[in-house]
Amino acid sequence: MPKPTTKAQLLLEMEQERRALEELLAPLSAAQMEQPNVVGHWSVKDVLAHLRAWIAMFLDWYGGGLRGKKPAVPAVGYNWGQLPQLNHAIYERYHDQALDTTRQMLADSYDCIRQLTENASEAELTTPGRYAWAGKHTLRTFIAANTSSHYRWARQEIRKGLKLGRSRS
Repeated sequence: MPKPTTKAQLLLEMEQERRALEELLAPLSAAQMEQPNVVGHWSVKDVLAHLRAWIAMFLDWYGGGLRGKKPAVPAVGYNWGQLPQLNHAIYERYHDQALDTTRQMLADSYDCIRQLTENASEAELTTPGRYAWAGKHTLRTFIAANTSSHYRWARQEIRKGLKLGRSRS
């Protein structure tokens, strides 16, 4: 799928991938969502917590940058070469969280990032280097990575882990 180049394309792809993930999850029981070893040792619930945590980190980077702060990207104590360790720390932090709480927090964080995207101008979304914390990348790149691309990854991994057919993709 080509990368979205406009705000409208970005919003459409975000919503399509979110909806596709929700459709995949809809028939799953709570027991299926909490079953370990679906994506590595993670359950579906753990994957959803992971998605939510990354959106929350992005929102912190963005908000901190707007307040003149230099946020730790990707997180305090981690660099981009340490993503497996960071992802494990996310798992440890949220693994025992209730499924309903996890799902609600993911929905709320998605609403926040969607609202941010809707309110941003095309220039804010597409100008490389506009945000110091983003380096040479655009805001659009970070939003897509933490929504549509991440949701697509989650859907593919969950489907594979639960051995669901392609008909639910």
